[in-house]
Amino acid sequence: MFLHNFLYELKTAVRTKDLIIWMVLFPIALGAFFKFAFDGIYEKATKFSAVDTAVVEEDGGAFRSIIGEMESSGEPLLNATYTDRDEAMKLLKDGDVYGIIFAGEELKLSVSGNGTEQAVLKSFVEEYNLRSRIIRRTAENDPAAVQRVSAVISENVEAVKQIPLTEGNTDNLIQYFYNLLGMVAMFGILTGLNITKVNQANLSALGARKSCSPTPKSLSVTASLMASYLIQALCMLMSVTYLAFVLRIDFGDRLHIVYLTSVLAGMVGVSLGFFIGSIGTFSERTKVGFSLAFSLLLCFFSGLMVGNMKTQVERFAPIVNKINPAAIISDSYYCLNVYRDYDRYTEKVITMVIMTAVFALLGFFMTRRRKYASI
Repeated sequence: MFLHNFLYELKTAVRTKDLIIWMVLFPIALGAFFKFAFDGIYEKATKFSAVDTAVVEEDGGAFRSIIGEMESSGEPLLNATYTDRDEAMKLLKDGDVYGIIFAGEELKLSVSGNGTEQAVLKSFVEEYNLRSRIIRRTAENDPAAVQRVSAVISENVEAVKQIPLTEGNTDNLIQYFYNLLGMVAMFGILTGLNITKVNQANLSALGARKSCSPTPKSLSVTASLMASYLIQALCMLMSVTYLAFVLRIDFGDRLHIVYLTSVLAGMVGVSLGFFIGSIGTFSERTKVGFSLAFSLLLCFFSGLMVGNMKTQVERFAPIVNKINPAAIISDSYYCLNVYRDYDRYTEKVITMVIMTAVFALLGFFMTRRRKYASI
């Protein structure tokens, strides 16, 4: 009997148009929009790249050999374009380069702005000229020491060892995709609402027939809940696969755990919808409208619409982030990607497990106790 009810609920859920639209098509469209809107912003605005520079040679090519050695290091500081003075000025005026280096006995720099790239060029020119003066003065006073001094000042001495805080994706815009998965999980509320719809006599004709059926309500509700969990899990897995392999979103090197986290996140949404649906005797339309508005409000506070909203909530009302399922779900992806240990991630997972259990038990208790004077 359980298997029969379970398979029936699966077929019913698959045929539900709202499920296809909100759980499958809408995330695909929104994910594509995010990818189109945010693609390349991190690399252009945050991640350092070689500075486009025009070089006018006045030293017979000595400076070019130095730039060649820098480029062979794998992380070049300058992206040099060698040209004459007139062409270099044209490139600078058109905005094709950030500055012009005139390579003579000493370097001279011409820039047209005060941005980060111009500051990098200025620092490079000053450092180069300082080392050149040291070598020239050494050659004048003690020619025999030139080679030793050149070797010393050419060493890349690091007083501080650089240790990265994380090996994960540090692009801050990826939070929108974390929240997108959180939204898909929260739309599981609609799947959870369907459980009460097909099991409550005041919400549907099917619910009325089931209330008169000899099948124990506990068995019917459990079958519906398990089927809803499975359907929601499939929707979450499809969303992760689409983001990771179609849109090429970098979720880090623990994608298999991202999949498992998504399954649990979907269960949170379904259980929450099951609980909301079991409250009161409101009509199906009222419960659906409230659930959609409530889920979008949760996603708003987690940062889906405004990127720094979660930070502002943490500043003024931190308790909200601790009880907001959407925020907890997005944080779990963040912790899994950024932190190498599992301490913070485990805390989020435990919270989701507790929420799933509490919502499901409350919904189950309220649904079982419902009685009708007439059907």
